[in-house]
Amino acid sequence: MNIQIVSVGKLKEKYLKLGIEEYSKRLSSYAKIDLVEVPDEKASENLSEADMEIVKKKEGERILSKIGADTYVIALAIDGKMKSSEQLASDLESLMTYGRSKIAFVIGGSLGLHEDVMKRSDEKLSFSKMTLPHQLMKLVLVEQIYRAFRIIKNEPYHK
Repeated sequence: MNIQIVSVGKLKEKYLKLGIEEYSKRLSSYAKIDLVEVPDEKASENLSEADMEIVKKKEGERILSKIGADTYVIALAIDGKMKSSEQLASDLESLMTYGRSKIAFVIGGSLGLHEDVMKRSDEKLSFSKMTLPHQLMKLVLVEQIYRAFRIIKNEPYHK
C-alpha cells in the first residue's frame, strides 16, 4: 500500500519532526509512506472572508497537484467522521482488500481546506471537535496509521 500525507506548510518544530520520523520509520515495514509538504500562503490575522478564500484556493491547488487521479483521498476536517483506531484499521484493510492501493490523507493549513479539495475527497475524517495545530495533527495521523497496521496484522502495540 502507498500512503501519502499531503500537508500545508513546512514542519519546523524539532520534536514534531522527530516523532514523525520515528513513526514513518516504523510504518515503512507495512506500507510506502510519502510525506508531501506544499507551501502555505502568507496570511495576516485580519483577512477578509474573500482573502481567506483566496488563500485556501491557492493552497488547495497546490494540494490537488500532488494527488494522483487513482488515489483514494481522506481529508482531515473538523466536521468529518470520527473513528476509533479499530475502525480506521478496518477501513484501511477494506480499501486494501478492494484494490485501493494509493491513499492520500490531506491536512489543510491554518484556515482549513478549500471546497475543491473537499469535493475531490472520498471521505472526511475528524480526530476531534477541537482545533489542533496542523503540524501536530501530522504526528497524530502518522501514529494512528502505524497503529492501524499493527491492529490489521494483529501485532502487539494497540491497547
